[in-house]
Amino acid sequence: MTPEEKRAERLARWMSTSGIKFKSPEAKKKYKERTTRLARALQLQKPDRVPCILPAGNFAASYAGGNLHKAMYDYEFLQKAWIKFLKDFDTDAAMGAGMVPPGRVLDLTDYKLYKWPGHGIPEKALSYQAVEAERMKPDEYDRFINDPSDFWLRIFMTRIFGKLEGFKNLPAWRSFEEMSPSSFIPFGLPDVQLGFRTLIEAGDEAMKWAQAIGVVNAESQALGFPALAGGLAKAPFDTLGDTLRGTQGIMMDMFQRPAKIQEAMERIVPLAIESAVEMANATGIPMVMMPLHKGADSFMSVKQYKTFYWPTFREVVMGIVNEGIIPILFAEGSYNNRLEIIGDFPRGTVAWYFDQTDIAKAKQMIGDTCCIMGNVPTSLMLTGTPEQVKEHCRKLIEACAPGGGYILAGGANIDEGNPENLRAMMAASQEYGLYK
Repeated sequence: MTPEEKRAERLARWMSTSGIKFKSPEAKKKYKERTTRLARALQLQKPDRVPCILPAGNFAASYAGGNLHKAMYDYEFLQKAWIKFLKDFDTDAAMGAGMVPPGRVLDLTDYKLYKWPGHGIPEKALSYQAVEAERMKPDEYDRFINDPSDFWLRIFMTRIFGKLEGFKNLPAWRSFEEMSPSSFIPFGLPDVQLGFRTLIEAGDEAMKWAQAIGVVNAESQALGFPALAGGLAKAPFDTLGDTLRGTQGIMMDMFQRPAKIQEAMERIVPLAIESAVEMANATGIPMVMMPLHKGADSFMSVKQYKTFYWPTFREVVMGIVNEGIIPILFAEGSYNNRLEIIGDFPRGTVAWYFDQTDIAKAKQMIGDTCCIMGNVPTSLMLTGTPEQVKEHCRKLIEACAPGGGYILAGGANIDEGNPENLRAMMAASQEYGLYK
């Protein structure tokens, strides 16, 4: 099948109401309307009106009288809060509760990549925070490139999970010789056994969390709300800069070891594609979200972007596109200096989700090839009045909706605030976003 045929088949399955136990005939009708609306916009066609995705984030937790900490540790509350939000707000896609991590799993494993409410930051904190560090040393590029799985198991995991430090004593599983009893000796070490017991305990807890997330997802569909993203992927540069080398490390590497960066990113490309496709296949949702961090205007020059970020990022995107999946490219920060570069994709195959980019300019420069999403300011959603929100959305629709291919969305999510601002955003789409 061609990429176009694959995409059509995936979208048709996603839009199908077969197998979904809807709460009412109206919910079934709404589901079909919403999926059709989104599919047409993503493919640069004119839907009945501009789709609107509310930037709710963890807002459901505060709206239900709790907070993120409660949602992370009380799965029953998580379910009730997210379902309450869907029943009380109209939106064209449900973002789900999958971005609320299970707190007890993080506790059990002594997770070090993030701080979360009650663990490193106040219990009432609205979100979790990334912790910058070098989880891959500058002299470890070759170990990662030669065997990413081995690096992940015996090095990376021991640095991000305190309870799995013993895995550094495991042998490398590269030999094709017959195994001898001595191969099992490392599994008798107390710290290795602690690691495996921790994984089993964390796995049991993760299953409870997954069941709660599944309830939310099923209820969302039953109420007529489709999911927008069936998985996540990252640009290879961000995998290195966010997760492995850290910001300081990757900045130094661009000057001190640029060839190793390129070699490592090329190694990541097929892994990123495979992972994204597997997630989309598992969920049946033909869109994948790609949050982009270090490609923003404020991080690197245009020359550096063209050299280090864009080539392998585009490889990943095209690998996903060729499987009939639509990547949603979340350009965090500003991408104003990238607009002459980032439209180089087949028409109607990707969506650019903008945060602080001049979206009217983006519509003019890449709107003929890419769907455009965003960018209602988070500051406006938090501090503005409903009237101000509605007027801002009207202007966005006026600038970006002509010809189709625009989805009204926030620049970033809110975790608390005036619920009427969310309703004003949807009202703007319904009032000003109609296509004739």
